[in-house]
Amino acid sequence: MSELLKFPPPSAGEGQPARSDGRERGRLLRSRAKTMRRQPTEAEQQLWQILRAHRFAGHKFKRQVPIDHYIADFLCAAAKLIVEADGSHHGGPADTRRDAYLNAQGFRILRFWNNEIFDSQGAVADRILDALSP
Repeated sequence: MSELLKFPPPSAGEGQPARSDGRERGRLLRSRAKTMRRQPTEAEQQLWQILRAHRFAGHKFKRQVPIDHYIADFLCAAAKLIVEADGSHHGGPADTRRDAYLNAQGFRILRFWNNEIFDSQGAVADRILDALSP
């Protein structure tokens, strides 16, 4: 009997699938990331307008990037900085495990609630710029 991969509902964004063949898991994760790029949340769209095309202080960000068995909303690989746009479904034990894993891989993570992105884009941009400054 083969194991089935279990992904969180689309609103959850990312998760850790059950164990399976590494190549198959990677293929499914890349496919999920591609779908998420095509269907961003409103907060992700607004944040992407700030970060895209080297507009953000010359730093390159990518969106919906698979990192091992997780998907980062936005990643500046050169700075090892992950920026997350979080709705009401975030903040639980799964995010704590995810953050601990990604921190152990050398990534720093900034999380912004959706209402922060909508109401305070300047403050959000300032916090990201501070995190990118050496």
